Amino acid sequence: MTTGPGPTALPSTVTVVNVGLSLFADAVRQQGRPADQLDWRIPAGGDPETLASLVTLFGPQAARVDAANAEVFRRLDTPAVFWTGVARAIDVVPGMKGATLLHCGPAIDWTDVCDPLRRSLRAATIAEGWAGDPAEADSLLRTGRVAIEPANPHATVLPMATALGPSMPVIVVDNEAAGTQAFSALNQGPGDVAWFGRDTGAAVERLRFLRDIAGPVLDTAVKAAGPVDVFTIAAQGVAMGDDVHMRTQASTNLLIRHVLPHLVAQDGPRAVELARFLSGNHLFFLNVAMAAAKSLTMWAEQVVDSSIVTTMSRNGTTFGIRLAGSSRWFISEAPEIGDALYYAGFGPESAARDIGDSAVLELVGLGGPAAGGSPAVAAFLGGTMADAVAVTEDMTDVCHGVSSRFKLPTLDYRGTPVGVDARLVTKLGLTPKVNTGILHLSDGTGQVGAGVATAPLDCFTAALHDLAARLR
Repeated sequence: MTTGPGPTALPSTVTVVNVGLSLFADAVRQQGRPADQLDWRIPAGGDPETLASLVTLFGPQAARVDAANAEVFRRLDTPAVFWTGVARAIDVVPGMKGATLLHCGPAIDWTDVCDPLRRSLRAATIAEGWAGDPAEADSLLRTGRVAIEPANPHATVLPMATALGPSMPVIVVDNEAAGTQAFSALNQGPGDVAWFGRDTGAAVERLRFLRDIAGPVLDTAVKAAGPVDVFTIAAQGVAMGDDVHMRTQASTNLLIRHVLPHLVAQDGPRAVELARFLSGNHLFFLNVAMAAAKSLTMWAEQVVDSSIVTTMSRNGTTFGIRLAGSSRWFISEAPEIGDALYYAGFGPESAARDIGDSAVLELVGLGGPAAGGSPAVAAFLGGTMADAVAVTEDMTDVCHGVSSRFKLPTLDYRGTPVGVDARLVTKLGLTPKVNTGILHLSDGTGQVGAGVATAPLDCFTAALHDLAARLR
């Protein structure tokens, strides 16, 4: 007679890892037992074409892509970058020419330019002396007698709706390790200004002030102070609560302190006027940091076979990215700004779409990646630090590594995520968050709020397919 197996002894403790619907994990927890929920989803939503590209880039071509990505990450993370002076755009910006204005974002036809950028371009046309009023400026731009070109191919990045003419002053930033030099306009400050989509007399006068007073005085001060280490200041700013995109108060104050003795040393009313302007412009460091970030991405984009994004930009109509090693743009519709706080009397119905080249900061570990250390940014993301930390965690999931210089005290001094990897973005369906201001959609009011935009997925997917096809 054969004896069957004895009764099975059940374990005295149960620990569960649940994959799939979270309600199963919830049911276990309700019975007083621990349960971990694995947030798993089908890669790329199960799309066959995208899965095929992912298989190529995580499979046969993985070693090639990983090696390229490691080098791109090094170039984004390690170089010291210095602000060395201020110069006229026509004198230093590559390819800058007369009767031409540079704008943020991908290339665009005048007929498709959004209202805030149109107003800024008109203000710049007047400031250059090519037109006497907005109507004449509009005619010159509409007929192409004043040309418009995207700033990025000219080694230049411009925040919000900034338009840059040949006589305007630019911040000159040098990446000595790479030999790259990048540029940005001087920040125009708050109020009635062109970069917020205004073409009033006051907006034009601010542009002239920057050209005739701020530019020359700052150039003298920076050269007297010696090269300004941009990312050392940015790192201190992050430790003090800046994300160095939406909030730059600490970084701006540190920068002003650095050059202050050399501003004071300059006699006359021009220095006093500039000091008054700087004391009321908490976003002044934004443009400096953008130029520095551009100098890093310019070096990184020289690496071929990489899946890391080295350009991410928007013009209020379209949103575009480029991968390292490729000159091809992948374009989507510019996103609306979802997580936002508006000034009194304004709301989503007033908001223009996301605009500006400042998303270059998100590629080097600032802005959205640093949200988890900025209480000011948390206010736009649900109001708690946990909401801000979630943005940093999401960026960590889609980035190659973490910064060796930008550390978040609120997260045990963990580095901010650096190097947005299109493979990870597409696999997870999780796109970068971009901290940004909000301009009025149509009436020239200017800034009406601030918030966080979510980058569109389809341009990352298109870039992934292109890389896979090239490597196959």
